[in-house]
Amino acid sequence: MALDAVRKTFEKEGIANRIIELDESSATVADAAKALHTEEARIAKSMSFLVDDQVNIIVMAGDVKIDNHKYKEYFHKKAKMVPFNEVEQLTSHPAGGVCSFALPSNVNVYLDRSLKRFKTVFPACGSRNSAIELNISELEHYSSNVQDWVDVTKLA
Repeated sequence: MALDAVRKTFEKEGIANRIIELDESSATVADAAKALHTEEARIAKSMSFLVDDQVNIIVMAGDVKIDNHKYKEYFHKKAKMVPFNEVEQLTSHPAGGVCSFALPSNVNVYLDRSLKRFKTVFPACGSRNSAIELNISELEHYSSNVQDWVDVTKLA
């Protein structure tokens, strides 16, 4: 289970005790915000995309969506999401629980600048009912295979 892999990674870092396991779903931004008693914008949603055969996860604020023009300008390809039924196979995390932690080495992570306006954000931890509150430096530090900070979103 992906949550176990994230927990194991976080145990090595000394932060596993900060994982929040919820009784209700946090699979969508709205569900996560409600369960965590925070605003939707502070949910750090992780979306998985394909650029040719490369799987990229973009972590962004909960109140933004991909700006197709900015995405194509940065990646030189049209945004193509990983098909729902392939998400877990390609990222090792289930759809609704995708996060930037404990990823396979061939999955790249990009952090969107929309997150930088917050002191802390809540990314998932590999399941549809988990999260952790991290400051932006921690998010960057604990995320796997971080490639860059990008600006590829716009307000939803």
